[in-house]
Amino acid sequence: MGESGTETDGEDRPEPVLLTQPVAGTPDVVETSEALRAAADALAAGRGPIAVDTERASGYRYSQRAYLVQVRREDAGTVLVDPVALHDRIDPLIAALADTEWVLHAASQDLPCLAELGLAPARLFDTELAGRLAGFERVALGTLVELLLGYHLEKGHGAADWSRRPLPQDWLDYAALDVELLIELRDALETELADQGKLAWALEEFEALRVAPPPPPRAEPWRRTSGIHRVRSPRGLAAVRALWEARDALARQRDIAPGRVLPDSSIVQAAIAAPTSEADLLQLPVFKGRAQRRIADLWVRALRTAAGLSRSELPDPSPPHDGPPPPNRWADRDPAAAARLAAARGALTTIAQDNRLPIENLLQPDLVRRTCWRPPDPLGTDTVADALRTGGAREWQINLTVDALATALNGTG
Repeated sequence: MGESGTETDGEDRPEPVLLTQPVAGTPDVVETSEALRAAADALAAGRGPIAVDTERASGYRYSQRAYLVQVRREDAGTVLVDPVALHDRIDPLIAALADTEWVLHAASQDLPCLAELGLAPARLFDTELAGRLAGFERVALGTLVELLLGYHLEKGHGAADWSRRPLPQDWLDYAALDVELLIELRDALETELADQGKLAWALEEFEALRVAPPPPPRAEPWRRTSGIHRVRSPRGLAAVRALWEARDALARQRDIAPGRVLPDSSIVQAAIAAPTSEADLLQLPVFKGRAQRRIADLWVRALRTAAGLSRSELPDPSPPHDGPPPPNRWADRDPAAAARLAAARGALTTIAQDNRLPIENLLQPDLVRRTCWRPPDPLGTDTVADALRTGGAREWQINLTVDALATALNGTG
């Protein structure tokens, strides 16, 4: 690996060593309070950072809870904890992991479900984010482990139904491998970032990620139904909304992923076809199946509710957005703003390339668009810096970009 952090030709590297299970074997799953206390004591007596990962059942369950927590620490080994068997009573683990640095890969995926269990890091190192900042084009865990450590991890169960019990042995091997080399990967990436002069940037990013609040709930989550663009009328959108809300309530009640209750494509199809009776509904694909026939009255009630709404109760086909319009409309609506955005994008692309960074990690694209659409007034480097800071930019990002962005916003670039 050179100072640029770019990937070298595969012919220059030895063949990676295949790992199909942890070197010391896969430990038994911690399922009792006695085993949890023993594991927690071992982790507390270990040294150095703690590798942490979770397994969920996103495509199968409504909840995003953790069905398995994997933890590893030097001198303590790997611990696999089943929070379901423990009824989420994991106080000894919470105490053992307190006041330590956690190492996670793609931490934003795991931190919410860990927080539900009362687990939160005092310090954080995210190996995926570190890989991005170091300039690697591919930052999957297996890819980085292979490039930097020379091992090929046996993968294949990440999208499995981790709510299943008992968990198959090969799934547990996979879960244990996810933390087997995470600490070594952290150390290699820290060295890479330090060599590139980016370690301080990364630490600032990790801390921002650690303390970030959960995103606010979407005002109208039903509008994210896949294929909704095919529904043209307000009445059809009301049908999508009613079916989506009925599905969501049932999925939440049964703890089943909404798409397994009723696919988005079927919601859109029913909204377009607008069946007026159960018999008509059951003629549509998916609704013909036995499982859908049993709950057809639920969907019919939802469709009838939508059909009975007054005009004022129908959803707006073009709801107001909290932010600027799509960039492809800027030239017509505000040519000066379109010119600012083009200049800003050009300047930021150059900075990102010079620093071997993904442009989205240099500055959030949404923040760039908002700043270009409504620049601060008066316009200057200090006010642009304040606008970026208010929008969530970190100090290292502001220091790299504020002069070029102020120039672009002034139209002098």
